[in-house]
Parts: sequence; structure tokens; C-alpha cells
Amino acid sequence: QVQLVESGGGLVQAGGSLRLSCVASGQTFSFAKMGWFRQAPGKEREFVATINWSGVRTHYTDSVKGRFTISRDNTKNTVYLQMNSLKPEDTAVYYCNADSYYSISDYYNPGNYWGQGTQVTVSS
Repeated sequence: QVQLVESGGGLVQAGGSLRLSCVASGQTFSFAKMGWFRQAPGKEREFVATINWSGVRTHYTDSVKGRFTISRDNTKNTVYLQMNSLKPEDTAVYYCNADSYYSISDYYNPGNYWGQGTQVTVSS
């Protein structure tokens, strides 16, 4: 059974940084696509960033481009999200997501596997 476990959330002041981590277990091969989605209070869950298996292809929603960096370490079955220059509007629960398939035309859609979420709160 696949499990995704996030860590690294917390409270930070605007302009600060956080690094989220997500460890995958129960899978005998690395996921073709891993990524991060977020859900703010009263809003729908939205795409933040995804990365393919090799790490060569990364995708970001426009609002985080230049501030967030997604990366992965397949030897550790881990995906990371480095978040810099955080803004109050980044406040949300951040969810790790994994997919057995990757398509460059479908990078913003989530796969079937979700973590439990980690809270990120940015104060002004």
C-alpha cells in the first residue's frame, strides 16, 4: 500500500522560507510524476508544482514561479518543495501527490496518491 508522508510545514513571516519534504513508501518503483498541491480555507485544491521521474521536467503555477523549487531524490523516494519569499497568500495546507504516469500535456493534474497534508502559514 502506497503511503506519502509530508513534513516541514509551519508558521513563518512573510519573506521567509520553508522546505517541505514528502517520503513515499510501499511502491516498488519510483513514481513517474510527483508534485505538490495546496488548499487554502474556502478554496479548491490547486496545482503548485510537479516534477517528472528524472527531474528534468518541472512545472509551476504562475504565482510561485521564481520563488518555489521542486526537486526529488529517487534514492530516498522523496520529493521536496523549497519555498522562498513566502507571501501571506501562500498560506494553505500543502499536499504531496504521486502519479504512476507523466505527460507533458497533463502535468497539472494530480495522480491517485495523496499525503495527509502539512499546514503552511505565512504571517504578514
